[in-house]
Amino acid sequence: MTRVSIELVPRSRSSLKAELEVVARHLPGICTVNVPDLTRFSTRSWVGCSFARPHYRAIPHVRAVDLNPVEPLPMAEALTVSGIDEVLVITGDAPADMSARVYDVDAVRAIRRFRRELPHVRVYAGLDPYRQSFAHERDYLERKLDAGACGFFTQPFFDLRLMDAYADLIPQGAEIWWGATTVTGDATLNYWRARNHAVFPRTFTPTLEWNRTFAAQALAFARERGQHMYFMPVKADVRAYLEGIV
Repeated sequence: MTRVSIELVPRSRSSLKAELEVVARHLPGICTVNVPDLTRFSTRSWVGCSFARPHYRAIPHVRAVDLNPVEPLPMAEALTVSGIDEVLVITGDAPADMSARVYDVDAVRAIRRFRRELPHVRVYAGLDPYRQSFAHERDYLERKLDAGACGFFTQPFFDLRLMDAYADLIPQGAEIWWGATTVTGDATLNYWRARNHAVFPRTFTPTLEWNRTFAAQALAFARERGQHMYFMPVKADVRAYLEGIV
């Protein structure tokens, strides 16, 4: 059965709660909330996810580079208290100003640690269609599955043809959360092209209408395959983006 998640950024606790209220009122197809762990905000992802419980299932993002290998997992108690049994583990980037301590821990090592210390927690890993070749990304996915991951959250896609190509690449039996986001201005478009090397189809236009159409198409793609979908609204009103689609 296809699950649909909304990715909400924890800029503040009040803004996160307000967005959750909008989702509850206007987006009845959302059953899950996933929250990124961004070092520039004080609210950690697992704390943000606690606000979504128990109405929604919740998936906090965990940055491997933040995990001190000689200390307990800092989110373990919070996950238990909130009844959160899924996480997304990514390697994560070091802060630009080096204001926070980071460790030489990658996603594969962190996945193994979660499976060892919190075996009841299902661990997802990241899939990035833009960072390297198909073959190298496939091999990286295999290493993450061998470490104990149960599936993957993709970077947002903008082209159904590329999604179809990666659908054949993903190892059989792995769960997949396809991602879509909003690109509604030239600055955001340039960011995705320059920073993430994202691939856009010729038909792409940075308008809310194009993004809504693609969101509906991507959700249909996921449902046809019995897979999952998450939406990441960026600089767009969540209701304007998804109302009537989920």
